[in-house]
Amino acid sequence: MRIRRGPRLDTTILGATSLLAIAMGGGTGVQALAVAPPPAAVTESMEPPAMVGSWRSADGTVRLVLKPDLTYDLSVAGRDRKAHGSYLVNGADLRLHDEGGLRTPGRVSEDGLIEMAGHELFPV
Repeated sequence: MRIRRGPRLDTTILGATSLLAIAMGGGTGVQALAVAPPPAAVTESMEPPAMVGSWRSADGTVRLVLKPDLTYDLSVAGRDRKAHGSYLVNGADLRLHDEGGLRTPGRVSEDGLIEMAGHELFPV
């Protein structure tokens, strides 16, 4: 019997400090958000979110492309394959839904940066 303990969190881009905080139940700002199911298909009348475009971390290890059709590509240095899936923007909350079922929460800061799993992503 499998026991579900909450939403799956993509830990492949978290640092050691963040992973330890999650394991110890600490609150260092990394939290798993309650997430909605992936978005439905986009209709022609829907306007793409303002976050559409390419983003990367300052050191270039994380690259995120948010597409107008509400899908994304994410590459992380050291990871063999890119992550693909859909995303939702709800106010300042950004939620990535990987095709494999992983969910990665993010936040759009007031200065327009994406904060995700301990990384700040800047527009390219």
